[in-house]
Amino acid sequence: MTRKSIFISVAGILLLAFVMAALIYKNHQSSLPGMPGAGDRAVYERTGAPLKGPVDAKVTIVEFFDPACETCADFYPLMKDLIDRYPGKVRVMMRYAPLHTGSDEVVKLLEAAHLQGKFFPALELLFSNQRRWVVNHVSQPDRALGILKGMALDHDKLQADMNGPVVSQAIAEDVQAAGALGVRATPEFFVNGRPLPEWGYEQLERLVERTVKENY
Repeated sequence: MTRKSIFISVAGILLLAFVMAALIYKNHQSSLPGMPGAGDRAVYERTGAPLKGPVDAKVTIVEFFDPACETCADFYPLMKDLIDRYPGKVRVMMRYAPLHTGSDEVVKLLEAAHLQGKFFPALELLFSNQRRWVVNHVSQPDRALGILKGMALDHDKLQADMNGPVVSQAIAEDVQAAGALGVRATPEFFVNGRPLPEWGYEQLERLVERTVKENY
């Protein structure tokens, strides 16, 4: 065997070894706790979570949010713009990440309102009055409840449900998923399981556009 042939053979073996190592590493990473693959919908999406947009849309924007987060309030109308931009193709799923002090109680109110089919009206009311119930970045649940009392809700049921097992389970699932996905701030977005390469609305727009093209 010539020296050139030996070199080519060794290079081929090294390349094959590198490819195999990369595949093994990728598979290992996807199996680690807290590092789900893009196809693991059970982590990114929760059955019964609040949805805006067509139920059968092939593109799902999952937003982990805190109702006390100012940026979440600013982004909220932009989510509707994305749904309207791709009629019938995009939906938004809202999931809880109560990172502000006191927000754990406020998201109970929202999920209890969701059980009455009033999640989005309740969320919009809290967002529009955020300064009334968030003081120095701390949520005031009693004030939030007072604001929601202006809504057409069964308020006895609301207060019973917010401390019930159905609401607790839904929030626990979201908090657990947020931890597994490394959510440390809100809003945090995933599009069909893909995180943003960099945080920002333009980055979200591009990822949604790309995912729509892949699915339609």
